[in-house]
Amino acid sequence: MKLALLVANRGFFPSSVIESARAEMQEAFKKAGVECLAIDEKSVKYGAVETTAEGMIFSDFLEAHRGEYDGLVICLPNFGDENGIKAAIKNVNVPILIQAYPDEIGKMDFAHRRDAFCGKLALTSVLTQMGIKYTEYMPFVVHPLSDEFDAQLKKFVGVCRVVKGMTNARIGTVGARTTAFKSVRFDENALERHKIDVESYDLSTIFDKIKKTDDNSEEVKAWITKLYGVADFSNAPSGRDLVMAKLGVVLENLVKENKLDALAIRCWSELQEQLGITPCAVMGILNGCGIPATCEMDVTNTITMMALALASGNSSGCLDLNNNFGNEPNKCIAFHC
Repeated sequence: MKLALLVANRGFFPSSVIESARAEMQEAFKKAGVECLAIDEKSVKYGAVETTAEGMIFSDFLEAHRGEYDGLVICLPNFGDENGIKAAIKNVNVPILIQAYPDEIGKMDFAHRRDAFCGKLALTSVLTQMGIKYTEYMPFVVHPLSDEFDAQLKKFVGVCRVVKGMTNARIGTVGARTTAFKSVRFDENALERHKIDVESYDLSTIFDKIKKTDDNSEEVKAWITKLYGVADFSNAPSGRDLVMAKLGVVLENLVKENKLDALAIRCWSELQEQLGITPCAVMGILNGCGIPATCEMDVTNTITMMALALASGNSSGCLDLNNNFGNEPNKCIAFHC
C-alpha cells in the first residue's frame, strides 16, 4: 500500500516544525508498513504546501503519480492554510486522512504554538463546503509517532483497500434467485451506478462444465486435497467428494476466466437434487483464498463480505443469525449457512 503525504504550513506559525513533521510522518508510514509518496523538498518551500501556487504544484505532482498511490494523508504540523490544500487536492480521487499535531502544555509561546487543532477545524469545514470526502479519527489531534496514530493509519489503510477493491468490482451470480427468498433481491442498476458490475451465469452451464471436467486432472486432485483439509467425508455417500472437487474447479476457473472478484451462488435445491452435494465447503475454501462467496444468491451480502475482507485484510464470514439465546438480549445463535 502506498499513500501520498501532504504536509501543510502557514507562515504565521512556526515553520521550524515542518522538517520534523515530514520525517516523523515518514517514520510513522514505515512503522505501519506503508510506502510513502512525498514531494521533493525543493519543489515547494520546506517541502510543504501553504500558498495556492504551491498547492497547484502539489496537484501536478499528484497527477504525475496518478494510479501509484491509494490514499492521501494531510499532515498539519501547525495551523496550515486551507487555500493551498484546496488547490492541491482538487483532483484527488482517493480517500483522504487528516492528521493534526497536538500542542503541548508549557509550549504555547510564539516559537512553539502550533494551533493545528483549530487548523483542522477550519480545513474540515472547507472540505465539507467543497463536498470533498475525508476521514478523521479520535483523538482529534495526535502525534504521528504515537500508538493512537499508528492505529488510525492502519485503519485508514483498510479504508483505502475497500475503496480501491470495490471500485469496478465484478460480482458473479451463479443461478437465479430462488423465489422463496424475496429478502435477497437487489438493484443491479444501482450497483452499476456505484461502479460494481454483476455478471450472471446459469446453473445448467456449471453442471455441464462439471460433467466435462476430467476426474483425474491435476486441478481436481488439488481440490480433493483442499476439501479433505477442511471437511470429514467419512459418512458422505461415495463419490460426492469428487463432484464437490469438480465444482470447485469449475467455480475457480469461472472466476479466473471472467476476472470476477466475488460470487453469489444459488445453493439449493438443484445442487442437492441433481448432483447430490452442497457447495458450502467449496465456497468456504474460495472465501479463504480471497474470493468472497455467499449462498442463496445473496448479492448484497456478497458485497458486504468483500468490503469486510478488504478492510480487515482477512477472510470474512456470512452466517444466519438464526435464534434468540434464551433471555439474553445481546446473544443469538448463528446456525446453518
